Amino acid sequence: MGHSYGKRAGTRYAFSRDFRKKGMIALSTYLMQYKVGDIVDIKTNGAVQKGMPYKVYHGKTGVIYNVAKSAVGIIIYKKVKHRYIEKRINIRIEHIAPSRSREDFIKRVKANAEAKKQARKDGVTVQVKRLPLGPREARTVSLTDNPPETVTPLAYETTI
Repeated sequence: MGHSYGKRAGTRYAFSRDFRKKGMIALSTYLMQYKVGDIVDIKTNGAVQKGMPYKVYHGKTGVIYNVAKSAVGIIIYKKVKHRYIEKRINIRIEHIAPSRSREDFIKRVKANAEAKKQARKDGVTVQVKRLPLGPREARTVSLTDNPPETVTPLAYETTI
């Protein structure tokens, strides 16, 4: 048997619809409003062949630079050998989803601003920089009520 090297080769699972997500495309997909500068994830929808991105872009995150009636232009950085090349691709809105990559950052910025505001009101300094997890604290194991045990393996017996 020969081997296919077409545009959709090796996409049997990547382009398939999720479990219990087959059938009609949700209306919320079409009602989403995208603006220039929004960060989006490319998640190819196998049910729509028009405006489908090439398989290498599936799962990538990019920034919208152009908005059309039923498609958007996205800037993506593609790794080619030792460098990243800026690629501008046009994809229909069925194949993109708003990215959640900045949610944690935005939540942290708001929490830090609130902490600084509270610290200014109280007249104290506050630590907002994230610190790596340090080593565990030291502890002492008492041997008085927990004597050490000697563990020996059982001899192997054949019961044939």
